[in-house]
Amino acid sequence: MKKHRVAPEVKAQIISRIKNDGVSVSQAAADHGVSTGSIYAWLGKKADGGPSVLEIAKLRKENAILLQLVGEITLKLSESQKKK
Repeated sequence: MKKHRVAPEVKAQIISRIKNDGVSVSQAAADHGVSTGSIYAWLGKKADGGPSVLEIAKLRKENAILLQLVGEITLKLSESQKKK
């Protein structure tokens, strides 16, 4: 398989989409025609002692799921209180 260099600007754009827009690594890889392994390597190199981009993306995804669950539970609780 032939290796292609990806321009630093494109790498930065891909990392930004994952970090800021919540795009999954697999989706970004498919959109830009690069392997997920390459993206994970780039993300690992960007880590500088703080939480990595992957950790931030994972936490954002978990947060969105938890917010959805809280909303569903709140709605069910509200409906059950109306029935009383």
